[in-house]
Amino acid sequence: MHVVEANLSDIPSLCALLEILFSQEVEFAPSFEKQKKGLELIIANEQIGKIFVLKEDSHVIGMVSLLFSISTALGGKVAWLEDMIIHPDYRGRSCGSQLIDYAIVSARALACQRITLLSDADNLAAHHFYKQHGFKSSSMYPFKLLL
Repeated sequence: MHVVEANLSDIPSLCALLEILFSQEVEFAPSFEKQKKGLELIIANEQIGKIFVLKEDSHVIGMVSLLFSISTALGGKVAWLEDMIIHPDYRGRSCGSQLIDYAIVSARALACQRITLLSDADNLAAHHFYKQHGFKSSSMYPFKLLL
């Protein structure tokens, strides 16, 4: 298995993974067209972010996104980690660890000073996974406004 940066030909596979992810999350719903559009925007502009895919041969089995911003608190580039998903058939084989480790190394290489992520409050398995990879709980509380 190997991790590479996603390209446009990966989009159908990425949409299938996002359908799995968004079906299990409380606040999101799968929509092939919306996910396709979002993926195209990220892949087309490296200033927005990077999408990394874990492949077995040419088959996409996992993905994670890093989306970039600037932190005035840190005085530099930071990343949001989103869309972390491993196909259910490949879970429990350290695939997620391989993918997130690659994303962390990449964020450092891209001069990001912090990676932030959101996880459903009741997704204790994800919390445990992220803590194993050095992430800490935040005292910040997320809010959102849909426009």
